[in-house]
Amino acid sequence: MQIEIDDKSGFCFGVVRAISEAERALAEGGTVYSLGDIVHNRIEVQRLEGLGLRTVGHADMPRLGGCRLFIRAHGEPPTTYATACELGIEVIDATCPVVARLQRRVKQAHAGMRAVGGQVVILGKRGHAEVVGLTGQVADPTIVIETAADLDRIDFTRPIHFLSQTTQSIALFEQLGKEMKRRATDPAQVRLDDTICRQVSGREEHLDRFARRFDVVIFVCGRKSSNGKVLFEVCRRANSRTYNIEEAAEIDPAWLEGIASVGICGATSTPKWLMQQVAEAVGELAKAGVRP
Repeated sequence: MQIEIDDKSGFCFGVVRAISEAERALAEGGTVYSLGDIVHNRIEVQRLEGLGLRTVGHADMPRLGGCRLFIRAHGEPPTTYATACELGIEVIDATCPVVARLQRRVKQAHAGMRAVGGQVVILGKRGHAEVVGLTGQVADPTIVIETAADLDRIDFTRPIHFLSQTTQSIALFEQLGKEMKRRATDPAQVRLDDTICRQVSGREEHLDRFARRFDVVIFVCGRKSSNGKVLFEVCRRANSRTYNIEEAAEIDPAWLEGIASVGICGATSTPKWLMQQVAEAVGELAKAGVRP
């Protein structure tokens, strides 16, 4: 049986940087508290917890005075940093540079729209940590949309500045932007500001090609991964025999019956070592009697 791991799957730059920062802080000794899961992958979080990382929420901050608090790649709104300062918490800021740049653009977009009575719209998953950080950059309201059904929340008689969460689909952003211009009283007053990370978005086309090459595709990602949901759907559309798992123990041997090739890939929050474990598990099942 041919088993191949996609060489372009795995941690993106922002996650690699965050994990490295966390490991460096943990190597200094003592506990480090992460504000939310450092990465949307339960298995990787468990590995880091073994090194001394502890996951907390905003409600836990009052008891963390004098402790080290890790800001993950998704970023946080300014209020979080202000609260940490008031409480005497040491902040380790691992906000992805791409996200930090987008946070600045959101503030600039609000300033521009404020001057002309317009509105700022962001394509993103409501409640996602990155989106919470983006909408929290200013006090002004930001409209967050997920699908075309949310477009009714926009006032198309007013100017619009449309941006995107860094891990959203380029095709969806373009589709919704086109529809905004169609509905707008003055299409020239709709600004489309594509802020999608190309290191992430470029994987869609690549995974489409990758998934078509195999009899079966096993996509590895955490249940909470927004990016994982998008990329899994890309693979599933390209190959109907695509299965989504979080760890090797979830592999169903029936998936491998009568097939000759397996492609293994994952999200930007999926560690390479975990995909390797999955590949080894597939190999063991093949040796144990699953035959094409």
